[in-house]
Amino acid sequence: MTSADSIQLRVSRYRPDTDAGPHWQEYEVPLRKEWTVLDGLNHVKNEVDTTLSFRWSCRMGICGSCGMNIEGEPKLTCATFLSDYAPGPVTIEPLANFPVIRDLVVDLSDFMAKLPRVKPWIIGAEDHSQVEPDVEFLQTPGQLDAYRQFSMCINCMLCYAACPVYGLDPEFIGPAAIALAERYDLDSRDHGTSQRLDVLGAHDGVWACTFVGECTKVCPKHVDPASAIQRYKLKTALHTVKAFLLPRGAR
Repeated sequence: MTSADSIQLRVSRYRPDTDAGPHWQEYEVPLRKEWTVLDGLNHVKNEVDTTLSFRWSCRMGICGSCGMNIEGEPKLTCATFLSDYAPGPVTIEPLANFPVIRDLVVDLSDFMAKLPRVKPWIIGAEDHSQVEPDVEFLQTPGQLDAYRQFSMCINCMLCYAACPVYGLDPEFIGPAAIALAERYDLDSRDHGTSQRLDVLGAHDGVWACTFVGECTKVCPKHVDPASAIQRYKLKTALHTVKAFLLPRGAR
């Protein structure tokens, strides 16, 4: 029985190698004002049931590893307070749209394979004029502000769990990868836009997005992947028009 001093966690349990499917298990944990959902899960792990599996690291909303579905919404468990769900229960599931490895741990291999395709790093000029070892690449505050928002992505995968397009079409490269591509496109030191356009203009790139916008709503760092996708759609469209109308040297 839940009391005013405790709250029930209703946790999805699943071991693919032995279980026929996911099932629920309930745990009572202390209801303290400062406790997050992650604190409740750690209480279960340390005091009640050591077999429960979940992923976490920094507890500060920085590493992005503790993302789970809380009451059906993708959230960072280290930034979600138990008291917001009193008197409970609090339903905790693994992030949607990813295969479950065990209990609340999901397989992120698909994202890790897709991310390098958008080349999320600074690509230098083709003439190598900016790779001299003694060159310092200064930026103005305005140039930094141009990409700062997109640089806040922590790869927590909440946007993929919220994206209905990714849920229906796993080939879609996804919101975080596109936001990171835009981050480097907007960097004054980067020269790799044309290389990323070739990837993001393909069938599994930005044109798969139907602009639902859930990716932006759930982002815990206030990144706007939906905006990045729309900006990329415009860039790919202009790139296509220029390639059709202009001679090679003028594109």
